[in-house]
Order: sequence, then structure tokens, then C-alpha cells
Amino acid sequence: GQTNLKSPQDIQVYAVNTNFTLRWNYTGNDTNVTFSAEYRFEDSETNEIEWKELPGCQNVTCMECDFSSAITKYYDTHHVRIRAERKEEVSPWSSIFEMIPYFIAQIGPPGIELQSTNGVIKIKVSPPEANQVRKMWIADLRFKYNLVIWKNSSNAEFRSQRIFPTDIIDDLAPDTTYCLKVQATLPLDFQEGLFSPIRCVKTTRKAVNDLLCATNVSILALNMKFHLHWNTQYKQHVSYNVQYLIGYLKKLHDDYSVKWLNVPGCENITDTQCNFSSIITTTSGFYYLRVQAMNEYNKSCLSNEVKVDPLITNEIGPPGVKVDISDVLLHIQISPPGGSESDVMTDHYDLSYRVLYWKNSSNNEEEIKMQEIKQTIGTVSDLTPSTLYCVKVQAFSEAYNKSSRYSKEECIRTPGDKVLPLVILATFVTALFAVLLVATPLTFVLYQAYNKIKYVFFPSCQPPLNIEGFEGQLFSSPYLSTAEEPIENCSIIETIITEELNQIDFKDYKHSKQSSRDSGNYSNDDNTSGSKVSEEMLDKEIV
Repeated sequence: GQTNLKSPQDIQVYAVNTNFTLRWNYTGNDTNVTFSAEYRFEDSETNEIEWKELPGCQNVTCMECDFSSAITKYYDTHHVRIRAERKEEVSPWSSIFEMIPYFIAQIGPPGIELQSTNGVIKIKVSPPEANQVRKMWIADLRFKYNLVIWKNSSNAEFRSQRIFPTDIIDDLAPDTTYCLKVQATLPLDFQEGLFSPIRCVKTTRKAVNDLLCATNVSILALNMKFHLHWNTQYKQHVSYNVQYLIGYLKKLHDDYSVKWLNVPGCENITDTQCNFSSIITTTSGFYYLRVQAMNEYNKSCLSNEVKVDPLITNEIGPPGVKVDISDVLLHIQISPPGGSESDVMTDHYDLSYRVLYWKNSSNNEEEIKMQEIKQTIGTVSDLTPSTLYCVKVQAFSEAYNKSSRYSKEECIRTPGDKVLPLVILATFVTALFAVLLVATPLTFVLYQAYNKIKYVFFPSCQPPLNIEGFEGQLFSSPYLSTAEEPIENCSIIETIITEELNQIDFKDYKHSKQSSRDSGNYSNDDNTSGSKVSEEMLDKEIV
């Protein structure tokens, strides 16, 4: 049971695609030593976890072995161990190496094919496990390819770019040798593969530009309306076909050259522009466009391709703005870009609005204020009365880092100051209240004085007819005598009047008493005769 053999150390597994290599170190000085490995994995079907001999790693003399044939479950956990052997003598097992094949495997190098023609290099890339039965990477379409290219010289500058499986490398110097290598990646899994072997190729000279070909092909897109424009140098009759290719077809490893389609409404046209909005049926993908020029001799020429990523290529137009004034607020109504078809923009962009407003006065130093809003309705407070305010609005999308031009300025004047009328009204009410406080007691005093004067000079009760006046003189007051009458006469007159009144009252009493004894009918004869007698006696006394 005792042994002098040491256990292997530093066990590592290297995996490229489905190729697995076990490597280790051995520090012993023993000779004629071989190595054997075992493995186990949790089989989800049989639940077996027994140690088994690792195929390809039995009785090997070097310190590595290929056990690719043993790994068929790429997402299961595997354990590997190894020991040294010499005849009947074996070392203790090494420490266990644990792995999940998919997570330790590297992406292998892709295959590449090159063709130099007309000043460009055409390249075709095949996926890392092309033509293999067993594959670690099932979905070839998930691969993205990075190209590194440089001039074959001592002071070369490396240029990197993303390419499709079938692509064209342009912007190259003629008659120059270029070297390149390609790497496959899986961005979603954060995995980068090994580069392909370096390949070199010499470029050719580009043919003289054909005047028939469309040049300066460009795209103008505003509010999801897409137009293609180009120039021509051909002086004779020429017609154009605008063609497009759905972008994902370039991701395939198939030949897409026969899958170009004509844009409806842009076939056999003579204009140098085309509205291709009708082909933009989805905004999640991208498109390629090119122009095919044809002369009267059926000779044709294809322009360079331009890429259209709808939401990135499209530009946002200025929004519409309306302003209104209430008592204390400036109301701003915003219409999304696109006018009557603004729903197209709001469906694809999460738009916000940048509102600029300022006082439009002769003072150029007036501060321009800004507020950003998500809604299409905004308000501005703290307005100055009788002031012209101007507003302009810009739409922008943070997600796409896009912004529109500012809208036309809209100006409106705020109403006049209503504080002064309120002050005047408050002053008037206060003054009126003060006047009432003063006028009420004054009116009361005047009213009392008036009553006294009226009572003295214009009494409401009148004296009896028999003393209403003597010899045409009226007695308007029983308390005041006329200015012409001597005081003595007034006293005598009052005495006589008093005595006579007593006599008259006594006679009236007797008459009324006598009348009550008769038939009860009332007569004024006695009164009249009594009055006459009293008047005669009064006249005699005065004389």
C-alpha cells in the first residue's frame, strides 16, 4: 500500500469548440511512469455518478491527453481526476477538477475565403464549426465577426471593423498587400473566439468610374418619411431602378445577391430621387438600398449600397406650438412632430420637449428660460403684466440621442396689471366706510335738530278754529307772540281767551247735555251761535 509515486498537479482542461484536452504537471523524478484519468458526471437520466475511465487518457506517457470523445453532455457538471502509475504501483489521485464544458469552451477560429477584385476585397466567412457533426455552438446566426486588417509593412496600422459572413472590404489602396484575420464572437454570452490564421492578399486597381453609375447615394428621412437621393454624370437617356435588401439576409451564410427586390414606385424612373417609405414595414431591423442605372443599350451599373436603420437614420422634425394666456399662467400646447401623422413618431420614439420662453423686449439681456416636459401641455407661471412673451419648442429622444430643430416662435402679450384697480376699489370701500362712520352720528344730530326746529316753528297740531286768529292774524304757535304785540296785550288776550274758552266749554257742555236728553240728534246751531257771541264779546274787549 505504500508508494513513492507523487500525484499529478495543476490539472487543467482546455476546450475549443468540442475538442477537450486534459493537461497536468508531474514533479517526481520517477521513470517509466504513465498516467491514467477518470471522470464522472451527473446523468440526469440515470443519476449515475460513478467514476469511469476517461477515454483517451489511459496509460499515457506525456502530460496531456485528448478526451473529446468522452464529452457529450455540454451543460452537465463533470469531475476529472488523474494519477501516476508504474507497473503495479500507483500514486494517490490528484485533486478533482470540476467543469461545465459549455462554460470553459472557447470559440474556435472561423474559416475565411478572400477574393481581390476591382480595388476591393471580397470576403466570405464560415462559422467556427462548419461541416462538423458535433457542435458546441448550435445557432450559427448568433455569431458576429470582427475583422482586423493591416498593410503588410513594418509600420502597419491595424484597422478593425464588424463584417457580415459575406462582405466587401473597400477603401483600400491599389496594388497593396493587405493581411487580415477574423474572429467570431457571441456578444450575448460575452464570449470571444480565437482569430483565424492570418491571410494576405494584394489589391488591384479600381476600374475607371462608369459615368452611368449613380453617385453620392444618400438618404433623407424626416418623421418616418424616407427618401433616397443620388447624382448622375450621364448626359444621355438613363433610367433607374431602386433596389432594397432586408438586412437580416446578410447575416446568413447563404448567397444573398439574388434576393434584392425593387422598391415599388421606383422602377424605371428618370428622377434622381425615390420615396421608399413603403418598404419600411418594421423598425426593429435594417435595410440596404442601391440604385441600378440602365441606358438605352440595356447596359447597367450598380451604385454603392447604403444602410438604413429606420429609427437611427430618421430625423425628428420640429413640433407644432400654440400659446394662450389665462389670468396668471402661460399655457403651451404642443403638437408632436409629423403633423396629422404624428402617431407614427410617438409610437416609435419616447419624446420629450424642451421649452424655451423669454420676454420679447428691447433689452437684449433678457434671460431665456428653459423647462423640459414629457407631456404635450406645459404652463409658465410668474408672468409680468403687459409683457410680450415668446415661446419655441424642441422635441428630443434621449434613447436615440436625437433632437429636432426648434419650432417657430409663438408670442403672446399678457393682460394689464389688475392690482391697481383692486387698490382703487379697496381705497374707495375704505373711504366709504369712513364716511359712513362720520355721517351716521352727524345725520342723527341733524335729524334731532330738525325735529326740534320743526316742533317749534312748524308744529304738527293746529289750534282750534275759534282761536285760529283775530282780525286776520294767524297764531302759528301757542308759545310765541307776534313781534308787533305788546307784552301786556298778550297777557290780557291770553286771560280773555282762557276765560272765554272756559265759558265756551261750559256752554258746549250744557248744550251737549241738553241734546242728549232730546232725540239724540246732534246740532251745530248752539255752537255756531256761541261762537258768534264770543266773537262779538271779544271784539268789544279789544276795542
